[in-house]
Formats: sequence, structure tokens, C-alpha cells
Amino acid sequence: MVAMAKKISKTVLSRTDHLLEVRDFVSEAARQFGFSEEDVANIVLAVDEACTNIIKHAYQYAPDKEINIAIVRNNGTFEVKIKDNGKNFNPDALKRPDLQRNLTHHRRGGLGVYLMRKLMDKVEYNFEAGHSNEVSLVKYLSKKQSLIKK
Repeated sequence: MVAMAKKISKTVLSRTDHLLEVRDFVSEAARQFGFSEEDVANIVLAVDEACTNIIKHAYQYAPDKEINIAIVRNNGTFEVKIKDNGKNFNPDALKRPDLQRNLTHHRRGGLGVYLMRKLMDKVEYNFEAGHSNEVSLVKYLSKKQSLIKK
């Protein structure tokens, strides 16, 4: 069995055409870690939402900014740290989305943070005013999955 690096990272420019590259990077790492295809899809969707929010809100569609994605794998914990240097984001300022209203009014958007929190086991935001933002998305490998991996 090949030893798996504990930390890998990738930096992409803040353009939506780079999201496929991010999805491939994250899905390959999650599969190697031993997640089911359903968990891989959930992790990838959460990361995609986080990166899309950075492109749209932190960088306001500026195509030449950097997004750094670091994956840390350790003892059944798979953590994706996504860092940008754009406009600061305070998740506590967000209102809880009204899912019923979104469905009945066919409203698009506004569910990214909610989805990330539902799909991942832990979501944390850190920011330094005027400097950088980081979102940490954590998924735990179940005991059943870790036995299959071995």
C-alpha cells in the first residue's frame, strides 16, 4: 500500500472555469482516503459552493485572484481548508435560509453556507480583517469505511 501524503494543496485563479480542476482534485483525494461515492459527491459539492462564494462575493468576479485549497488527511479526518484574500465574510451575519420560500418562489442562490453545513461534519470560518479568509470543511471517515479501506 502506498503511503498517503497527510497534506496536499492546490492554488487556482478565481474563475469558474477552474472549478472543474478543484472538483477533480478534491474528489480524487477523498476517494483515496476511502470515502463512499456519496460522501465524495457531498464533499465536492461543499467545496464547490465555498469556492463559488469566494469568486462571487470575496473577489466579486475578479478573475486574477488566488484561491488556495489545502487538504489535510489524518486519523479518519478529512479537512479541506480554502483560503482567499478577498472581502471578509462573517457567517454569523447570515440569516437562516427559508427553504420553503426558496422552493415556492424558484429563488436561486443563497443556500451555499447552509449546504456546506448540511453536507459536512464541521464547518468553521476564520478571517483576519483586511487580510484573509479561510473556511475549513471537515468530514469524518466512518469506522465502516475505514475498515473497507484497509
